[in-house]
Amino acid sequence: MTINCVWEHNGNDTLLYAIDFIGAYTRGESLEIAKAKMPVEICSYLKWSGEDISENMEVVIVQEKDSELAIKDADSDVLFESEKAPLTTEEYEQLKALALKSAMDFITLYESIPDKSATAAAERKTFYGQVPRSGDEMYEHTKSVNEYYFAEIEVDADNCGNIYECRKRGFEALEAKPDFLQNAVIEGSYGELWSLRKVLRRFIWHDRIHARAMYRMALKVFGAENAANPFCF
Repeated sequence: MTINCVWEHNGNDTLLYAIDFIGAYTRGESLEIAKAKMPVEICSYLKWSGEDISENMEVVIVQEKDSELAIKDADSDVLFESEKAPLTTEEYEQLKALALKSAMDFITLYESIPDKSATAAAERKTFYGQVPRSGDEMYEHTKSVNEYYFAEIEVDADNCGNIYECRKRGFEALEAKPDFLQNAVIEGSYGELWSLRKVLRRFIWHDRIHARAMYRMALKVFGAENAANPFCF
């Protein structure tokens, strides 16, 4: 299996994204470290999405973005070349289903944590503020991008209710636009380019970042018996 990837980097700091597995990613202090992590990430992703796992994987870089952002903190603004094409109805429904599944699985993980105010990491500040450390902080942070992501493609949304409910309403507002499958590329905040395909990827990617952190925290503080693992990490 060939894993086609986009490499976004700032110096040696690397974010590596698997194009054909929306939201799958690795981070590393170098490209070599991130590439070495990719087969494990793809196996995890395929278990989560219910697809067959391939034993042989080759990581191939098909696009590169030299960034000035804080890549080591998962600050990203890359738009994939593959994220500029229109969507078919079938493809959109498949990707939307994954984004909604991701939201529901995030809730499952969050609700499994006995003490949602517990933490296991020291305070740390990044480009967006203090890194969320407790279950409550991780959940609220992850949910809070809903309005922002949809607004970048000119869709009115909110962060009300749980992470699944507000994401689902956002997709309903999107679908009220007659041409949404054309996947227009739009210049959003800070000059960043967005498309519907990018929004779909960013939801799952962002969920995976904070779900992984939440799961590791739960393992450390409460043990495996109190840490649901719907993402198959």
